[in-house]
Amino acid sequence: MGKVTGFLEYGREGPERRPAWLRVRDWREVYEPFPEDKVRVQAARCMDCGIPFCHEGCPLGNLIPEWNDLVWRGDWSEAIERLHATNNFPEFTGRLCPAPCEGSCVLGINSDAVAIKQVEVEIAERAFSEHWVSAVRPSRLSGRSVAVVGSGPAGLAAAQQLTRAGHKVVVFERAERPGGLLRYGIPEFKLEKRYLDRRLAQMGLEGTEFRTGVVVGEIGAEPGPRGRTTAAGATAVPAGSLVSQFDAVLLATGSTVPRALDVPGSELMGIHVAMEYLKSSNLVTEGRSPSPAIDASGKRVVIIGGGDTGADCLGTAHRQGAVSVHQLEILERPPDERPDGNPWPTWPLIFRTSSAHEEGGMRLFGVETVSFLDDGAGGVRGLALREVRSRAGDRGMVFEPVPGSESELACDLVLLALGFTGPEQSGLVRELGIDLDTRGNLRVGPHWMTSREGVFACGDAVRGQSLVVWAIAEGRSAAASVDRFLAGDTALSAPLAPGQMAIR
Repeated sequence: MGKVTGFLEYGREGPERRPAWLRVRDWREVYEPFPEDKVRVQAARCMDCGIPFCHEGCPLGNLIPEWNDLVWRGDWSEAIERLHATNNFPEFTGRLCPAPCEGSCVLGINSDAVAIKQVEVEIAERAFSEHWVSAVRPSRLSGRSVAVVGSGPAGLAAAQQLTRAGHKVVVFERAERPGGLLRYGIPEFKLEKRYLDRRLAQMGLEGTEFRTGVVVGEIGAEPGPRGRTTAAGATAVPAGSLVSQFDAVLLATGSTVPRALDVPGSELMGIHVAMEYLKSSNLVTEGRSPSPAIDASGKRVVIIGGGDTGADCLGTAHRQGAVSVHQLEILERPPDERPDGNPWPTWPLIFRTSSAHEEGGMRLFGVETVSFLDDGAGGVRGLALREVRSRAGDRGMVFEPVPGSESELACDLVLLALGFTGPEQSGLVRELGIDLDTRGNLRVGPHWMTSREGVFACGDAVRGQSLVVWAIAEGRSAAASVDRFLAGDTALSAPLAPGQMAIR
């Protein structure tokens, strides 16, 4: 432990955000640089607890007290070694993860939790700036090959682990470039794509091969969901050919079927799923399209869904020049402090404000959409709303309308940020005959293998829509099982068993 009394002497502090009026004029990261001396002070607040609950809160089992201590002592090179021991991509989790580790930080019982997430990203950036992050090539090659389908965080983590174990790894991605939702679902102001490209370059030097614009399974076997990220002109590879050409196949295809809103008028023009909207914007910021296919400029925008994806749409709409933005949430406004039924170390269900919310717009809680209103020409002109109150039912939450609360909200563009219902079941899944669980996700056994011998799966395709940190943890765990399947044993770490949950 570095500073024994650090948690008593120092308060929590993080980097300041650039002024809202300024940052909405560009797509750069919203945060100002955080000085090294302040990072070390934040690391000094870690108490090096006898039982570090942050380990359980983190699906990766990050060695948080260890690298906090190393940062306080100024040993940054050893800190990145300890961080990389459990996390392939700390520069992603340090920016995108909601930090369940902080929700279970012991200091958070009666004070502000340690700024774990900020220390994490600062370690990663210091390591890259000092050129401590280099290609890690295997000491020997196994002669075995693995096909990884999907290049989101789960697929990338698995691919890097398996490449380092000595296997020949080929990652198949149906979009134009690798990265999955990291590239096409996360706006530039939350994750500048240079951070992603930097890590992909490292993986390429290590020996991982990427094949983009390739759909595994028959294209057109079933109409895909609105918002899918298939590249224009993508080529199809029969799913069976991967099984015959590779010694193992790992499916990390994600949960990509968007949840629909089945109300009158949902077919009107001007209603889009969030991923369709976010991808069109990301293609522009990446220089691959001159203008977004869906543009909020000069429009009254309504976002249905109050989660992180909805906030990403909100920040994007601000930068595109929307006239107004309303974000709707069916749940009532969360409390500012933990309620009695949500004690430490569970994830605090409290009211949160993202950088996008600071930039403008209005949030409406406890409302549901009754119907979409037609402008007379087949386009949307507004929503019919009503207030609802929630209560616990036998099968989940029940939403009861508030009598006399009906209203209308004018709009020109509606973005559906309602989450996802599971992986696509056409093409790849159908061709391989993979069993599904009761929720429609890919079913895996105790070693991440599906019902098809030699075909494994991990990430959101197995767990359902979740966090980037869970995806990385499952990718690492599945990679260990694939390595054991191919080599009889493995030295790769496996932070999770299928279905395992950390403290939430």
